[in-house]
Amino acid sequence: MSLGEPTSDSTPFFSDDSEAEEQGGGAAGQRPQEEPASGVSHVRALLTVFILFFINLLNYMDRFTVAGVLTDIENYFGIDDGKSGLLQTVFICSYMFLAPVFGYLGDRYNRKLIMSVGITFWSAVTLASSYTPKEHFWALLLTRGLVGVGEASYSTIAPTIIADLYVKGKRTNMLSVFYFAIPVGSGLGYIVGSQVGRVTQDWHWALRVTPGLGVIAVLLLIFVVKEPKRGAIEARPEHHLHQTSWLADLRALSTNHSFVLSTLGFTAVAFVTGSLALWAPTFLFRAAVFTGEKEPCVEGNCASSESLLFGIITCVTGILGVASGVQVSRQLRKKTARADPLVCAAGLLLSAPFLYLAIVFAQTSTIATYVFIFLGETFLSMNWAVVADILLYVVVPTRRSTAEALQIVISHLLGDAGSPYMIGVVQMFSLGLQLLL
Repeated sequence: MSLGEPTSDSTPFFSDDSEAEEQGGGAAGQRPQEEPASGVSHVRALLTVFILFFINLLNYMDRFTVAGVLTDIENYFGIDDGKSGLLQTVFICSYMFLAPVFGYLGDRYNRKLIMSVGITFWSAVTLASSYTPKEHFWALLLTRGLVGVGEASYSTIAPTIIADLYVKGKRTNMLSVFYFAIPVGSGLGYIVGSQVGRVTQDWHWALRVTPGLGVIAVLLLIFVVKEPKRGAIEARPEHHLHQTSWLADLRALSTNHSFVLSTLGFTAVAFVTGSLALWAPTFLFRAAVFTGEKEPCVEGNCASSESLLFGIITCVTGILGVASGVQVSRQLRKKTARADPLVCAAGLLLSAPFLYLAIVFAQTSTIATYVFIFLGETFLSMNWAVVADILLYVVVPTRRSTAEALQIVISHLLGDAGSPYMIGVVQMFSLGLQLLL
């Protein structure tokens, strides 16, 4: 595709962008090895991916540390399920509404600088949240909301840097590495939160682990990561790309059917994972109390064993799901160009019955519940890297941060911004109904 040809944003799952990758990869291959088109050496590009993976890991660790000690937070502040569900909702709302701002900035300014400032801010407010006094639950809500500022600055930008370092198969592989951090980081969040809380007998210390690691992440960003040239790896040097206004970008993305449909599908994933992530350990603990396997708990680290087990399951299923999703998609591409959306759809459809069975069997068999959760999460995790790859090859380089931000807004607005709170309210309603009956 020549530079003078129009760039399509709407061809389903096989746009001109993916064709540009193929030619861009060839052009990059003709260059001397010591001078990649992106302007970043091969070694530094690889280090960049692993640094971005590390930061993504910390993001998700921090996000789900709260879920690992949720029962202790409820007991400490004397709050019900509805209010504790707000902790996730407030964070997601902040993250969601600020994502477009950072998407706009990421498409136009230095991405490395934006991420460094954002992660520094995120580390500071996370540490501040660990000093919330017992009488001021609103302060914990406020600081958890501010954490979304830092995460929005990172999540909208990091995948676009990987897209400017690699193309085609290598890009898919590197995105897989990057998105391994979501389930693994989430699982570590449960594990770190519950175990640090258990050892210290104080849930506040669980929130003091990731800020120190965040400082290390910022230093690695500043001294190791180099800003790649936008679009150069795809034979589209940054100074040749046509920059449009933010409104023009939104109009183009709204008519990009591949982007719109994949975003709506990912919204379903976000709805399920948001509620599952916050409530699963608490649900498993209450199920154990219901079956008589455990005594009711009103103080101390109540659900530490459930958080530990669920964290391990999330780590393992994430690795299996992401890896299998990429491999199945790669093999299926030999037969159909629609391999990626088919893999995502199959993962969602297969996860639904297993997650339903986990709920049904919770009152009768703990082992069966964990087995069904394992299977359901494995199939659900098949989406992460594949959906990200779809976005990057159907959207032109100058709109990718905006596209990432728009996908975050839609998937969280209609997905996990409300689902944790909804589950908490439904739980309170069901308990009230049982008391009446």
